[in-house]
Amino acid sequence: MSGPVRKASAVRKASAVRKASANTLAALQAALAAEQAASYGYGVAGAHLSGPRFAAASADCVAHERARDRLTAMITALGGEPRPAAAAYRLPIAVRTPAAARSLAVILERQVATAYLGLVAVRDPALRRIAAINMRDCAVRSARWSGRAQAFPGLSRPSM
Repeated sequence: MSGPVRKASAVRKASAVRKASANTLAALQAALAAEQAASYGYGVAGAHLSGPRFAAASADCVAHERARDRLTAMITALGGEPRPAAAAYRLPIAVRTPAAARSLAVILERQVATAYLGLVAVRDPALRRIAAINMRDCAVRSARWSGRAQAFPGLSRPSM
């Protein structure tokens, strides 16, 4: 290859790497935002639960906080700046009863699973694996709270 052709090829490759990194960072930020919201939501849900259900909500909150911390570290390692959590979040449902708290937990898990879908599409196989593991964990927690499993967690159901 001659000098100008080689240089143009290198510029295209560098641009592709930056774009992939931007896409990866965006997917990580989306997952981080979902984990932050889930941590907040479990705090609200837990306030309406007692006994074993409170213990489960507390454990799930800690799981989301740990995932949040791992995502924060990944974003930082890639040279990004993790977006901070909001001071408060608008919950998708009003929570005034234990039943509503359980419903909120199901919704939170499905929202987090949906956010991890963006990481499934990145080039890095390690990040895709992390996304799959987290989606699986969300599916297990959602099934525990709802009493039933959802096929393909994170994906919306097609309308018929």
